Amino acid sequence: MTAHLAQRATELRAQLNHHAHLYYVLDAPELPDAEYDKLFQELQAIEAAHPELLTPDSPTQRVIGAVLSGLTPVRHVVPMLSITTETDTTEGGAIAFDARVRRELGLSETDPPVEYAAELKFDGLAMNLRYEDGVLVQAATRGDGETGEDVTQNVRTIGQIPLRLKGRSEDMPAVLEVRGEVYMRRDDFEKLNERQRERGEKTFVNPRNTAAGAIRQLDPALVRQRPMSFYAYGLGEVKGWQLPATHAGLLDALAAFGLPVNGDRVVAEGVGGLVKFHQAMAAKRDALPFDIDGVVYKVNSRELQAKLGFKTREPRWAVAHKYPAQEQVTTLLAIDIQVGRTGKLTPVARLEPVFVGGTTVSNATLHNVFEMRRKGVRVGDKVVIRRAGDVIPEVVGRVPGDRPSYVPNFHMPRACPICKSEAAREKGSIEYRCTGGVFCPAQRKQAMLHFAGRRAMDIEGLGDKLVEQLIDAGIVQSLPGLYKLGVAKLAALDRMAEKSAQNIVDALEKSKTPTLARFLFSLGIRQVGETTAKDLARHFGTLDKLMGASVEQLLEVPDVGPIVAASIHTFFAQRHNVEVIEQLLAAGVQPKESEGEGDDRPRPLLGKTLVLTGTLPTLSRDEAQALIEDAGGKVSGSVSKKTNYVIAGEEAGSKLEKARTLGVTVLDEAGLKALLAS
Repeated sequence: MTAHLAQRATELRAQLNHHAHLYYVLDAPELPDAEYDKLFQELQAIEAAHPELLTPDSPTQRVIGAVLSGLTPVRHVVPMLSITTETDTTEGGAIAFDARVRRELGLSETDPPVEYAAELKFDGLAMNLRYEDGVLVQAATRGDGETGEDVTQNVRTIGQIPLRLKGRSEDMPAVLEVRGEVYMRRDDFEKLNERQRERGEKTFVNPRNTAAGAIRQLDPALVRQRPMSFYAYGLGEVKGWQLPATHAGLLDALAAFGLPVNGDRVVAEGVGGLVKFHQAMAAKRDALPFDIDGVVYKVNSRELQAKLGFKTREPRWAVAHKYPAQEQVTTLLAIDIQVGRTGKLTPVARLEPVFVGGTTVSNATLHNVFEMRRKGVRVGDKVVIRRAGDVIPEVVGRVPGDRPSYVPNFHMPRACPICKSEAAREKGSIEYRCTGGVFCPAQRKQAMLHFAGRRAMDIEGLGDKLVEQLIDAGIVQSLPGLYKLGVAKLAALDRMAEKSAQNIVDALEKSKTPTLARFLFSLGIRQVGETTAKDLARHFGTLDKLMGASVEQLLEVPDVGPIVAASIHTFFAQRHNVEVIEQLLAAGVQPKESEGEGDDRPRPLLGKTLVLTGTLPTLSRDEAQALIEDAGGKVSGSVSKKTNYVIAGEEAGSKLEKARTLGVTVLDEAGLKALLAS
């Protein structure tokens, strides 16, 4: 009897998988829903009565009710790398990519055109599906490219994704990691929002964010309520399978395994084929049942892909070619000022809500007052809204036409709208900033995280989540408030045990005797980085002398120019900032006095700019930077004509290439040590 049921269960799984593929992947169902449900229920009954017949790839395993306790990190065997994006959204983007490929391959004008695989660039969430012997065993998000999150149970609810690959078991790869995109169709998104409205619940903003949020839900039952889809477009780790010779052949092979592969793909001959595909998909874009933000070109031959290789962490043989951002017209109702986490004041347009680029937009950036003047926009105007980069809504300009009445130009406020500190614009800058610094509530979280940073006060354990809890709960409202924290108050917070709380209190106590340079850097004074903080500490010796310094006295410090001097002087001229410093001192923070102007230690790198790239044999990046700064040098993050030296280690990337192009001296770790000893 059991043998008969086992055979019947096998037949039912095969039938259900076949009809699911027709329904979800090919969109060509052959069976009414009621008949499909009967087969499904029959299989459920057999597996319930005989659990030993249940298999992990059974269609019934898509219905999962267990709530996850958290998402487990997954280390990608093959990193999920990003690809370069062509900023030119015209045919010039395709021309530039083809020219680069031909140059890298050493092809002349007389050589035949390169063959490319061209496909759509889906606006969704990148996913890695791991199949072992044809069975889905794991699904993981892209994460940071190296480590993602295990979302296997949630991915099992996506009908398009096969739990077992099609084909004979003996033909299955031992390991096949399939890369692709989880997305939400527009019609599914509208149906979902309609259900939300009927229930009186909050509607979702756009398909992309809804899919990304759903896939990371801890309750798979909720995931099933947000219908998602999937398209495969590449590979991760592969074992026991002979890969096709071309990318187009690879996509065909994935489709043969029963994986959904989008049909809007072509093999394009040369740049002409790329331009033709880009134009064809642009014309078809709005008619597609899902959102795309461009197309992707890949050199078709896998042999040529290997020859082209990678630049830093991006393949030279692939590129994303985006389309221009979508635009709409609406009315500019008012202009508000937004204070960023670093104190930057940004004018924001409050708009008559408009649907653009896949989302409803009611606010958009105006960037700065000078950009507003250039565009000539004023309150009451009809304006063009664009989702810049398909992400950040911006006001492009006003629609030509007479204004009904005179409207004055908008002027930036003289004071921060949050803390009422002076709003200042540095000479030569287009940005206005709040000078409240460590006092301004809008900057509180950023100021606290910077203050606690490893290179500042070095308060171990005081990270993003803890700072957010402390501020949002009103437990700490300023930097001095940190030093009033006790074990009991900290231990009462989420995910904070008594031992962890004690560690935080100990770290706060330990941080009370920083060097003067570290203390100055921790205050987050505009234009004052680590090197400048050390120069100030070395020059003035004490905090009191620095706080009382005039602009002229500040200009006597090496490498401190008019803009930096004005910024420092303005910071200490704000009574709010002085009060915060006085409260820190009263809380027991005592910066160690520096050697002052009498410091005559050798500084062989004084006035020199260095760039670090790659991995050095014995020095960490922080250790190398500290040595350079102690010798009077400045460490920059980018190479330019003003760079004096580039210190290169193993796996040095584009910075090393640029240094060679500009003729900048390149040294290894031994060369750096020799320089420091000179």
